[in-house]
Amino acid sequence: MLDQEYFYITTTLPYINSEPHIGFAAEIIKADVIARYQRQQGRKVFFNTGTDEHGLKVYQKAQAEGLSVAQYCDKYSAKFRPLKEKLNLSYDKFIRTTDSFHKAAAQEFWRRCLANGDIYKKTYEVKYCVGCEMEKTDSELNNGFCPLHPGQKLEIIAEENYFFRFSKYQKQLLKLYEQNDFVIPASRLKEINTFVANGLKDFSISRQRDKMPHGVPVPDDDSQVMYVWFDALVNYISTLGWPEDESNFLKYWPAIQVCGKDNLRPQAAMWQAMLMSAGIKPSKNVLVFGFLTNNGEKISKSSGNTVDPYILVDEYGSDALRYYLLAEIPTFTDGDYSEDKFIARYNADLANGLGNLVARVSNLLEKNEIETNLKPDLSIADIKETVALFKKSMEIYHFNEALHIIWKKISDLNESLSAQAPWKLNDKAEVANILIPLAQSILNLSYLLEPFMPLTSFNIQSQFQNKQIKKGEALFPRLN
Repeated sequence: MLDQEYFYITTTLPYINSEPHIGFAAEIIKADVIARYQRQQGRKVFFNTGTDEHGLKVYQKAQAEGLSVAQYCDKYSAKFRPLKEKLNLSYDKFIRTTDSFHKAAAQEFWRRCLANGDIYKKTYEVKYCVGCEMEKTDSELNNGFCPLHPGQKLEIIAEENYFFRFSKYQKQLLKLYEQNDFVIPASRLKEINTFVANGLKDFSISRQRDKMPHGVPVPDDDSQVMYVWFDALVNYISTLGWPEDESNFLKYWPAIQVCGKDNLRPQAAMWQAMLMSAGIKPSKNVLVFGFLTNNGEKISKSSGNTVDPYILVDEYGSDALRYYLLAEIPTFTDGDYSEDKFIARYNADLANGLGNLVARVSNLLEKNEIETNLKPDLSIADIKETVALFKKSMEIYHFNEALHIIWKKISDLNESLSAQAPWKLNDKAEVANILIPLAQSILNLSYLLEPFMPLTSFNIQSQFQNKQIKKGEALFPRLN
């Protein structure tokens, strides 16, 4: 009996002010691994992603391209949808914050926070980073610029807006953080705990419509639209049908949320306080991933070093990209992409490792006309230790370690095959006694690989569950 039948995971929603990049690909692939693994454990999984389509920078980009905001949003949202096929993702819902049901949910969420006394209006002046869609204090700036968007001029906003009583929820948030695993990793939990413990300032949750007309209208005030965070974060519950479909919502909520480290404050503090205000349970966990660099440099459009995941998949295949981002990049710390490292990993691990093992064993089985009747079986002695170590790594989201455990077994199998040298034997029964256990181990490993490399897993299982296993095409042809 599972301790939890339903499981819900969601990515952040990327802004549609630019093309999809490898950083978001890494985030959504990690979320996909979690979703696929939980399905393997028998849970009913809901996996959510989509696009965030409101805010000042979306409005400014639409103006710059000479498009209406609706045209711009349709154009750029359509650039993210094909990631499902390209990266072989298994998400269940692609939500757009311009969807009518989401707008209605955001307005109802507003009304509940308002009824709880947590929304009020005041005039203020603040420095605002359009890139982050967040207010910035002088202490957060480097030479007058946001450290995450150097060189991008800050907006000075001076107007009357609505505010959320963030400061009211300091004690409740600190109590929430006493759950040692609420934010993972522990370093990010410590960071957000320190931020909240140092005191909270109420934050603006609206903008004047005449200055930024693109947003969800504030209930009962046509002069204001919702500020992007207050609107966008509600997608995590509106995608479940909240507030109309309470039954479905209660099945899946609370969620595991994944995000980058630049999203720690909105995900782990602002959103949790908003949920408390609306009378909804906090999230289950917030997993905070590190940044991805390109040859050691921050990836940015302005520097011209962005990496297009679509191009990489077209050239190397989705599983090769998934493998690199999961095996080379630690889950919770910064990692680096480079073409040289990508090709080196591909050749060493995929071509020479897994691909070579599958080709050698299947070729020998076909050549010797050895029939099999294999099914995945993780209980056999040969694989039990590998499975136990693998599960430990998966439960703490250490995907690179989980893959290392699988590849250690692949290396052992390659060495065993070479040491036993069945091609030197003339007795078919002796050859079968060597090859069939190796084929069984390959089939078992393909099952463990499914969350990481679903297409490769499917191909191996299709190949190795035939009565007569045949060599077939190379899984990963070596790159020059």
